Amino acid sequence: MDHVDALVVGAGVVGLAIARALALAEMEVVIAETGTLIGSGISSRNSEVIHAGIYYEPGSLKARWCVRGRQMLVAYCAERGVPHSLCGKLVVASRTADVPKLEALAARALANGTNEVQLISAAEAAAHEPALACAAALLSSASGIVDSHALMTSLLGDAETAGAMLALASPLQGARRDGAMWVCETGSDERFELAARWIINAAGLDAQAVAASIDGLPPSRIPPRFLAKGHYFSLAANGGRAPFRHLIYPMPTGGGLGVHLTLDLGGQARFGPDVEWLPEPAPGAALDYAVDSRRMAAFENEIRSYWPGLPAAALQPAYTGIRPKLSGPGAPAADFHISGPAEHGLPGLVNLFGIESPGLTASMAIGEHVVGLVQRG
Repeated sequence: MDHVDALVVGAGVVGLAIARALALAEMEVVIAETGTLIGSGISSRNSEVIHAGIYYEPGSLKARWCVRGRQMLVAYCAERGVPHSLCGKLVVASRTADVPKLEALAARALANGTNEVQLISAAEAAAHEPALACAAALLSSASGIVDSHALMTSLLGDAETAGAMLALASPLQGARRDGAMWVCETGSDERFELAARWIINAAGLDAQAVAASIDGLPPSRIPPRFLAKGHYFSLAANGGRAPFRHLIYPMPTGGGLGVHLTLDLGGQARFGPDVEWLPEPAPGAALDYAVDSRRMAAFENEIRSYWPGLPAAALQPAYTGIRPKLSGPGAPAADFHISGPAEHGLPGLVNLFGIESPGLTASMAIGEHVVGLVQRG
């Protein structure tokens, strides 16, 4: 049986950032990915935004790792030539009644160490974006966008150069403790066993299922999963080009950050995500990623609250993403949940639950943290 220092379960952006950090720390690493491609789940179905750290509770993991992760990510992209742009973001209050909430967001950003924020008036916002309608705005010059696939390819390349190995179509079927090692059964049609000193469960949407397959882990240490589906729409050919240079965000809504306007690196606009809470699927059932075109009218209404000039019938379906949340409808947003031996009592195991936004931005900081957990034992 082959022996490695760490088996990282999941080859999304967070799993790859962890694998890279472990491999650079001179650990022998195998990355086990259920799919046939890297990053084909959450990591390829999001807004590709580099967040500054505006929204999250001060002192929370999301706040700390978003700010630290943004610094690491921007430096890494600049060093490696990963396509990205710090185009900036405007968070807008469409109504005067929402201005105090915007002021509270500015105070929260400063408390999180995000200093590149500025409250601006409606006139100042219009000077930045003439097509924008708002009562006031929060300008974040630290926000931007990144090519998530190029980022993941670069992270994987670094990990492999440092000796890590990637195993595609290799779900973790289960693990049992044998002395100082975990004996891990992976694969689908053809299965094999691998002994690992550490298991790092970075399986995203499947993190709870992976955790449940590990012998000895108390069910009470596996938090419930809530699924929030988000739709994205883009401009159809008759919609022209959106007249914006910044990302445009409305005020946050329950379960999300509102239907925002983001740009790709070519300057093309897309809108989303909204929030549709999904029931837990039956065992073995595939998640539904279909775009519901009936939601288009609601999108148009929300977009026109900050872009009144959105042309009629200008939207077309783009894609959807599903986020693994740890709190459900009406509940306050939950923090990331990362548990090691000190929390659940099993040696050599780290579980990552509820890694949603700002997971892409925080990915390298999360990798840094996991290396620390492993090195401390």
